[in-house]
Amino acid sequence: MLQPLVQGAAAPEVQPTQPTESHQYETVRHMLFGSLIAVKATIKLLHRLNYAEPNDWSQPISTGRPNEVMAILTKKVTVA
Repeated sequence: MLQPLVQGAAAPEVQPTQPTESHQYETVRHMLFGSLIAVKATIKLLHRLNYAEPNDWSQPISTGRPNEVMAILTKKVTVA
């Protein structure tokens, strides 16, 4: 429901939020090895678990072994 505009009314003040704890981050690298089907299925599973977006992974890279590819994800994680 719309409220009528009041001339001269002050906008509510917005207070910036301050983090209550200092977080430290570290970079981790995940590497998946397997068939293209298995690697894609694992990436989709990690997405459903809200761990990583599919576009954050590298394109599948051939390892030189028959029917094997690898995909890499670099992610920042919070550490205590």
